[in-house]
Amino acid sequence: MKISKTINNRATQKNKKQMTRNTLHSSLTAAWQQSCSWCIAAFQHTSVLLVTVIVTLFIALACEREPKLHLHEGGPIKIVFPFVNLDLEAYWDYERVYGTKYDWKSEWYYGWDDKDAELYGTIGYTEPKAFQLRGYYTKDDPTAPHTQKRDESFTGNSHLLKVDWGFWDFLVWNDVVTLDGVQNLNFDETSSLEYVTAYTNQTMSPSRYQAPRYTRSFWEPEALFAAYQEDVDINRDLEGFTYDPEENIWIKNLKMYLYPITYIYLPQIILHHNNNKIVNVDGSGNLSGMARTVNLNTGIPGTDAITVNYNLRFKPKCDMNGETVDIIGGRFLTFGLCGLNPRNITQKVEIKDDLRHYMDVNMQFNNGLDSTFVFDLTDQVRKLYKGGVLTIELDMDTIPIPFRSGGSAFDAVVKDFEDGGTHEFEM
Repeated sequence: MKISKTINNRATQKNKKQMTRNTLHSSLTAAWQQSCSWCIAAFQHTSVLLVTVIVTLFIALACEREPKLHLHEGGPIKIVFPFVNLDLEAYWDYERVYGTKYDWKSEWYYGWDDKDAELYGTIGYTEPKAFQLRGYYTKDDPTAPHTQKRDESFTGNSHLLKVDWGFWDFLVWNDVVTLDGVQNLNFDETSSLEYVTAYTNQTMSPSRYQAPRYTRSFWEPEALFAAYQEDVDINRDLEGFTYDPEENIWIKNLKMYLYPITYIYLPQIILHHNNNKIVNVDGSGNLSGMARTVNLNTGIPGTDAITVNYNLRFKPKCDMNGETVDIIGGRFLTFGLCGLNPRNITQKVEIKDDLRHYMDVNMQFNNGLDSTFVFDLTDQVRKLYKGGVLTIELDMDTIPIPFRSGGSAFDAVVKDFEDGGTHEFEM
C-alpha cells in the first residue's frame, strides 16, 4: 500500500509537471505566436512603409523636372553670334598718318542715290539673318582631325543645339541673299573636312593683268561673314555651363564674333573738265591681283591671284568741293589680298603683297568710239587692305578723243601695252 501510494504520488507529480510543462509550452507557444504575430505585423507594416517611402520618393523625383543635361548623353550649347561693328567708319579703322583716322566720307564724291541702291544695294555691310552652322566632333581629343560633321541651318543671332560629350569645333557663316536672286558665291565642303572654302567662277570678260593662270576675270563675291571656334569642351562636370531655370537645362554659352571675309571697295574715277567728252562706260570694270578664294575657318584668302569683275555707272554733274565733275563709280567686294587676313594686321609693314593691282575701265567717247583705260592702284589697294575708297582723278583737257576704237591718239599721258589699244595711266 505504501509503495503503491508512493507510485501514485509520483505519477500525480509527473502528471502535474507534465501539465505544468504543457501549460508552460502552451503559454510559451502562445507568447511566441503572439510575439511572432507582432513581429510579422510589424514587419508587414514596416514593409508597407518602406515600399511607400520608396515609391513616394521615386514619384517625387519623377515629378520634379531634372535638368535635361543629366537625362541625356550630352549637353545643350547656346551659341551667340554678335557682329563686329560693321559701320564703315568703324570697320575701316586705318590711320592715314599717325593720329589721323581714315575718313572715307571726306574722299567719297560719287555719292549713293536711289539708282545705286537699286543696282548695288546698300553701300556698306548689312547684317544677315540666316546662317549655316557646321559642328565637327573630335570626341576626347581636341587635336584630332575632323572625321564627321553636323549640319545646321538657323535664323537669328543665336542657336541652341544638343551635342555629345567631348570636344567640338564650330564654324558659322551667313546665307547669301542677292537683289536679283543669282548667287556668285560657291562653297567647297567636300575637298576637306578641316575647312570650308568659298570661291566664285569666271565671267566671259577677259583678264589681262596679274592673273597668270586665267584668261578671264571672276565674278565678285557677295558679302560673307564667318566665325570659327575650336576646342569647345562639352564636359560632364558642367564646367563653363550655367543653369537656365526657364528651360530647366544646363547650357554652355559660347560667343562667336562674325567678321567680314569679303571686303567692300568703292571705286571712283573723277573726270575734271570732261565737257561731255566721255559720255558713258560699258557698265563694268576689273581689278587685278586679288584672291580667288577664302578659307572660312581661318579667314585667310587663297594665294591664287585673279581679276575681279564688277559693275560701274557713269554719273554726270556731281559736286566735288564746289566743282562740277563727272564721276564713274560703283561698289564691289573681293576676297582681299592673297594670303592676307586683315584681322592679323596691326601696322602697314605687315602687309606682304608682291602683286600689282590694275583697274581697267572701258570708257565711251562722244564720237561713238571707246577706249580701255588701265590704272595702277597698287599703293591704294595695299593701304586699304580691308576695303575703302579707290580714287582716280583725270584732267580730261589732257586726254584727246580717240580716232580708233579701243585706243587713243596720244603718248604723253598714257603708256601703250603690247596688246595695243590699251593704255596704262601712271598715277
